[in-house]
Amino acid sequence: MRHLTLAALTAATVTAGNAGAETLKMATIEPSLGQAITMATFANVVNSNQDAVDIEVAGGGAATVHQLETARGNLDMFMVSPTIYNFFSKGVAMYQNEAEAPELARNVALLMWFPYGQYHYAVRGESDIEVLDDIEGTTVFLGPAGGGAFNASAGWIEATTGLVVGEDYEAITANWATGFQAFQDGKVDMYVNGCIDPCQQFIQFTETETIRFIGPEDHSGEAVEKFLGTFRYLAEVPAGLYENQVNEAPVMSNDTAVGIGVRADLDEDTVYQVTKAFWDNLDSITSDAPWAKALNLEFAVQSLAGMPLHPGAARYYREIGALN
Repeated sequence: MRHLTLAALTAATVTAGNAGAETLKMATIEPSLGQAITMATFANVVNSNQDAVDIEVAGGGAATVHQLETARGNLDMFMVSPTIYNFFSKGVAMYQNEAEAPELARNVALLMWFPYGQYHYAVRGESDIEVLDDIEGTTVFLGPAGGGAFNASAGWIEATTGLVVGEDYEAITANWATGFQAFQDGKVDMYVNGCIDPCQQFIQFTETETIRFIGPEDHSGEAVEKFLGTFRYLAEVPAGLYENQVNEAPVMSNDTAVGIGVRADLDEDTVYQVTKAFWDNLDSITSDAPWAKALNLEFAVQSLAGMPLHPGAARYYREIGALN
């Protein structure tokens, strides 16, 4: 059976290796991001533990587009979020010019949810920025401008501190790679990345530098409740995660769910076998991928944004008692 390495995600497409196996095309986001690594690991586990299906992974591009292309039948698997699926099913926001979006939304289904990962608001260990309220007048990286991570980071900061991006502090326009490089080079005061710990960017950074993760002075109030809404939730970034992390206590942050979506018309038994191959063998990777311990069945099967579970996935979850 073919093993999909994480490094292979840097290629445009990872080709199938099992002769006679059904090939499923999975698209995910920037390969260095934790969510893409989770999806690559999913494919690796599935491909390594059965012979009937081979998952090809293409890294890069926007999840919003991948959702649309899956619904049109051009892809088989993609990264979904409750917010983006909600927009898709209603034909609003980035789908407002796609008249067929609500109908197309019927063509996608859920295989599993997993945590996006806590948003890490990071500064150098020697920085005089100790809480988010201190970033007034600074320059930061929040994520690619206009993307979901940018909007979530800016929203959390505004809800907890009252500071508004573009007015009280500046956010650079950059992609994920150049945003991280800007932080490494000292060109921005704060770098934000949502990921399940341990995150490779922070592992890399703390090999030579100290780091501090910061939270707001106060994370309570109506503005925070409004920001969290239905699909976000509070989550702590623990102390002692990385070798040169200077935090002596955890800091409060925000998190959300993302998931693996599939074409709704994929064969039920195929999706059942894929789902089973992953969950039955998840324990085999937790020593090499300790962040995988954050994945659990209760989170995977929760009902979010009305996105239906694919019948094949639901069959597996019912079989093991994770779903009624």
